[in-house]
Amino acid sequence: MPVAAPFRAARRASDGTASARPEGVPRGVPQPRPTDRFADLLVAVLSGQRPVHAMLRHSAGQAYDELIRLAERGPLRTRGARPVVRDIGWFVPREGAIEAFARIGAGDRLRAMAFRLERGRDLRWRCTAVELGGPR
Repeated sequence: MPVAAPFRAARRASDGTASARPEGVPRGVPQPRPTDRFADLLVAVLSGQRPVHAMLRHSAGQAYDELIRLAERGPLRTRGARPVVRDIGWFVPREGAIEAFARIGAGDRLRAMAFRLERGRDLRWRCTAVELGGPR
């Protein structure tokens, strides 16, 4: 699932109010949270549906190296049922950072994934850490 274009800095509409919607998105259309978009993208990479380099511009620091290591093992590759994000939770330790967890299901298997997102100076979210728990 491709990650949507990042929100641009707030801009002024003709009536003088600030708008944080991406260009071309009509009013009233709900936008996915960064945690939702990143969880879906991470699942796609770790299940082999997308190549790991799909995360190159969406990661920072050691996160990309960790993704390479995790993806080599193919931890979410399954026969039959495709892995899906069943639930997401998050905590905001400070402004511009989100620590999230997701429950990943594939058939009767359930895995846990944790990741950290940080907002850069360009206002884009990037994954800065990722961990994957074992099957249950």
